Amino acid sequence: MDAIIIVLIILVVLVVIALVQTIQVIQQASAAIVERFGRYTRTLNAGLNIVVPFIDRIRNRIDLREQVVPFPPQPVITQDNLVVNIDTVIYYQVTDARAATYEVSNYIQAIEQLTVTTLRNIIGGMDLERTLTSREEINAALRGVLDEATGKWGIRVNRVELKAIEPPTSIQDSMEKQMRADRDKRAAILQAEGVRQSEILQAEGAKQSEILRAEGDARAAALRSEGEAQAIRTVFEAIHAGDADQKLLSYQYVQMLPKIAQGESNKLWIVPSEIGEALKGLGGNLSRFAGTGDNDNGGGGEPGNGGSTLDKPPAPRERPRIE
Repeated sequence: MDAIIIVLIILVVLVVIALVQTIQVIQQASAAIVERFGRYTRTLNAGLNIVVPFIDRIRNRIDLREQVVPFPPQPVITQDNLVVNIDTVIYYQVTDARAATYEVSNYIQAIEQLTVTTLRNIIGGMDLERTLTSREEINAALRGVLDEATGKWGIRVNRVELKAIEPPTSIQDSMEKQMRADRDKRAAILQAEGVRQSEILQAEGAKQSEILRAEGDARAAALRSEGEAQAIRTVFEAIHAGDADQKLLSYQYVQMLPKIAQGESNKLWIVPSEIGEALKGLGGNLSRFAGTGDNDNGGGGEPGNGGSTLDKPPAPRERPRIE
């Protein structure tokens, strides 16, 4: 009786094990490789799958999502014989689980070694300056080589990024000094340009100020000339309207002579031709006035003899009384 119970227990355990091996649940975005007697049979996709227990075996479960693998720094020699350390990051995705299982033993290690050798080939044809400024070019070249090599492995390389490019310490110090010198040079150039622009603006401002001042002086002189012309025109019209005689004009000529001679810069001045006639007229008037003066010895001479028509000066008039 005990033997029967033991056999039943063994059978139950075997059935449970068979059921466990028969029913395979594959997660989403995953795949499983099934082998039968060591030979590839099929690939299990996501969901519930049935396999033959004790005959079919799950060889490998592969994640089909995009993976990110950072690689440690790799020393690479540039064209100008400088050693730089380059960190890389690979973004890849398994597209064929069977090829990733059977075409390469370890695709992660294969991708890493392929990346290192490709980097050495690419960087070996560039100098340090170009290496530091051509990341996009290096990424594109590296991705092209990896895509071509990993396609038969059932892997697609989506992106390749260079995390860091570290030149030697001495080169870093030299580059830092060069960049500092370049910054100082640019600062000096900008300062000189600012001073030059400031001087140009000041010169333009002074020029504009002189132009405006000259225009103002010219306009003031023009207005002054117009005013003087208007005054002369007014005086001329007033003289003609008053019908001035020769005596008044002669007297005005004589009064203007001192004003003409005034001024330190007046070394030579021109007398108008009309002033001779004016002086003649004025002299005649003066001589006529002198000829009619008093004669102290004659005392009451005749008018024909050059004597005064009056023997005595006229008596002063008496002021009228105001009562």
